[in-house]
Amino acid sequence: MRTETHRWFSPRLGREMELTVYGHWGKAFVVFPCSRGRHFDYAGMGMVGAIARFIEGGAIKLFAVDGVDAESWYRFDLPPAERNARHEAWDAYLVHEVLPFVRGHNRSPKERPMLTGCSMGAFHAVNTLLKHPELFEGTIALSGLYRLDRPEFAIGPQDIPAVYFNSPLHYLPGLEDPRLLAALRGDRIIVCVGQGAWEAECLEDTRALASCLERKAIPAWVEIWGPEVDHDWPWWFRQMNRFLEALYGPH
Repeated sequence: MRTETHRWFSPRLGREMELTVYGHWGKAFVVFPCSRGRHFDYAGMGMVGAIARFIEGGAIKLFAVDGVDAESWYRFDLPPAERNARHEAWDAYLVHEVLPFVRGHNRSPKERPMLTGCSMGAFHAVNTLLKHPELFEGTIALSGLYRLDRPEFAIGPQDIPAVYFNSPLHYLPGLEDPRLLAALRGDRIIVCVGQGAWEAECLEDTRALASCLERKAIPAWVEIWGPEVDHDWPWWFRQMNRFLEALYGPH
């Protein structure tokens, strides 16, 4: 499998960032890591190998990016507004640096990549799509949390105004911009979660997200797997293979 790692200094983040490309051709997927993750984690946890048939067959091409969660949502010594600001800088890095890189690498100046991730990566995949539906084609989000007032983030209801536009289950119900809604209605949104013990909050958020998308008349493919399906990579391997095969054939 063709693999390349690229590094450059991001003026928006004020430090070097890395990403790894897997594959030679195919639909571009921007891959977000799990919490506090790095660009190499998707391969290190086995997902690249698990979906290798789609990569080597030229159906998809992965662009796995670095996250900055340790500097934003998991930087508990900072107030929520500062954590939000760091995330916004990363969002600008994605839109103004990563997206042009992806388009240049694929020699497709108008390409709209898919977004994907597991756990915290699913949060980023959904949040990024909802904020920029005209720039990205859709998402495959597995086992995500979709609101920031969860104990994991140490953000309470009183803090939501400071992070509102990065907490999908807070801002999506109020989204009325016809341009954004029209773009979302044309995107491919795939969201999946299990019902195992470690999926309880993700299950609650996935159901709430599905309900909100339905109220906004935004089509979405939402799957809730059984009680044996938990918050772990072996299940995400199976889910990702299922959805990729549905989109791009068996390979």
